[in-house]
Amino acid sequence: MNRRTLSLGDGLRVRYPTPSSPAATAVMKGNRSNNSKPEVQLRSALHRNGLRFYKNYRVQLAKRVIQVDIAFPKRRLAVFVDGCFWHGCPDHGRIPKSNPDYWSAKIVRNMQRDLRVGAELRKAGWKVLRVWEHESISDTLHAVKRILEEDI
Repeated sequence: MNRRTLSLGDGLRVRYPTPSSPAATAVMKGNRSNNSKPEVQLRSALHRNGLRFYKNYRVQLAKRVIQVDIAFPKRRLAVFVDGCFWHGCPDHGRIPKSNPDYWSAKIVRNMQRDLRVGAELRKAGWKVLRVWEHESISDTLHAVKRILEEDI
């Protein structure tokens, strides 16, 4: 039995998960941390509409560096495209049946980090827009345009 533990940060440690199958391992390794399909689709729509931005933009704050999925630095707008599984979507997020202690702690930690990152960016004068991967690209495009037009 595997007794190693894994740190999830902030002093939180959980038992290291044992993959339920080689297929589960392959699926998890295949998940992308950036350039996900919804993120690429949103960037394409923004670009088609004449909006120019930076992808995976690093914002240097006093205590940490935050990587923003899509950033408009001159307008200080940070857009994050959150995956339903990894960020705990209330509609589509779920805890897997295998290793539920690990996954519930991991997802809660991600949600807490998202809140902290948003607060830190806002404190530094940024506007923050978080969208779920399942949200309409059209609706998100309009939301970005609306925020950018507020500053004009």
